[in-house]
Amino acid sequence: MVLSALSRTCKHDVFPSFHGKDVRRGFLSCLLKEFKEKAIDVFIDNDIERSKLIGSELKEAIRGSVIAIVLISRNYASSTWCLNELVEIMRCRDEHKQTVGVIFYEVDPSDVKKQKGDFGAVFDKTCVEKSTEEVERWRQALQIVAQLAGYDTSYYDDDAAMIEKIVTDVSNKLNGSTTSNDSDSLVGIETHIRKMESLLSLKSDEVRMVGIWGPAGIGKTTIARALYGELSSKFAHAAFIESIKGKFEQNYRDAHAFKLHLQEQLLCKTLNLKDLKVDHLGVAKARLENKKVLVVLDDVEELKQLEAMTDQTCWFGLQSRIIITTEDKKLLVGHGINHIYQVKFPSKSDALKILCLSAFRQKSPSSGFEDMAVEVTRLAGNLPLGLSVFGAYLRGMSKDQWINALPRLRTSLDGKIEKVLRFSYDALCEEDQELFLHIACFFKGGGVSHVVECLAESRLNVNHGLQVLFEKCFISIHEWGWLVVHNLLEQLAKDIVRKQSVSNPGKRQFLVDARDICNVLEENAILTYRRSGKT
Repeated sequence: MVLSALSRTCKHDVFPSFHGKDVRRGFLSCLLKEFKEKAIDVFIDNDIERSKLIGSELKEAIRGSVIAIVLISRNYASSTWCLNELVEIMRCRDEHKQTVGVIFYEVDPSDVKKQKGDFGAVFDKTCVEKSTEEVERWRQALQIVAQLAGYDTSYYDDDAAMIEKIVTDVSNKLNGSTTSNDSDSLVGIETHIRKMESLLSLKSDEVRMVGIWGPAGIGKTTIARALYGELSSKFAHAAFIESIKGKFEQNYRDAHAFKLHLQEQLLCKTLNLKDLKVDHLGVAKARLENKKVLVVLDDVEELKQLEAMTDQTCWFGLQSRIIITTEDKKLLVGHGINHIYQVKFPSKSDALKILCLSAFRQKSPSSGFEDMAVEVTRLAGNLPLGLSVFGAYLRGMSKDQWINALPRLRTSLDGKIEKVLRFSYDALCEEDQELFLHIACFFKGGGVSHVVECLAESRLNVNHGLQVLFEKCFISIHEWGWLVVHNLLEQLAKDIVRKQSVSNPGKRQFLVDARDICNVLEENAILTYRRSGKT
């Protein structure tokens, strides 16, 4: 169930379409009670006189609701009122982009789509002596609604679990129903989602793990969140587990305790439980192996984290999907994940839109800022994090203030960007850190063979280190063998070297700034001259 921002003002949050005798006293009353507790306004038609045709008042109520929920039960098709409601709801979905959710209550979606079984028998009885045109409208509406992502009672242990899932999803959709004017996540997100859906192969019964791989700040989490928001309602249980990076084994009593904690987190979020205690590592499989789940593990950096939370596909029920975001491709391959989506840098035009959304609250530069916006986009190296941070920094500034700010952006790394990139750098081993600093400061744009040759006499294992840096997204390699380092990572490397000795450049590992080089050479020349005894 995907929520679109509606251009009109809505009077109600939810319009429910249902057959009262099937669900009113049980399931529906519990659902409405939960909606009320969440302050979700539901249209109730108690005061509207029912007839064969739905009147203007009911049509207005359907159009005036953010979400229409169709609760299809065994006898839903026995009511021409319900069927005509459904036709109107499908029309609003097509013409007004209204969000439609469907609940299959003790009925098979396939029976609804094909009008067969008990549901089909009821429908056929209703169609007696009805016009061909009217029956065809009902059939088309049933076929369409049956193919929507919905909630099926056969996937849930009980009604309470399904109601909790529905209410949570509706609440989340309503909370996110307005378009964020300064969010870079809207630019190009649909393309990412479509490509990920292809990798996920949602119609397949297999349990599938899919990785989202790319450098820090590229938008992996943004893509995963958007995907989760679109797909979570298709699963009986879903969980987005964020910021797994930083949860290290050394913070726990031993490796066993570390894995138990991660499994507790997985189960609590996936099954919506509180204070669950896991006392052995077989609990996750035992609780989830018969459940269709969607799990997103965000920002994973160690294989042990994956092994603790998603060791094997047999831990999960059929049609389950596990999505892992990481900066380390080797981690995904090592876990046997063959379906990997590499998040690439946005195009120049999309990068400019991301910057402008952050800086100007619109997708294009304000008049007079065009050239400077293009330069800032270049300085950010098209990295979404950099574009968003730079845009926020420049937001509200005059043209003269932009001109004055550009020199700082050319030479300094913003603190927010540095924090994200530095975390990834610190996770490298000492040898790989040193190789990265050499490449970023001296060999950017150089050939791989040239780097290997120049560092042949060093203690560094260059070939292995290059592979590690590539898999962890610190470098990329052009098809012609050139080493590519992102602008912001290059700036990070230079800042790391500079901070080794801010006041005395001569004590740094190496020098990269022309002024520092001149100053150190001049000081050394003076010292040499003095030591020679000359005056």
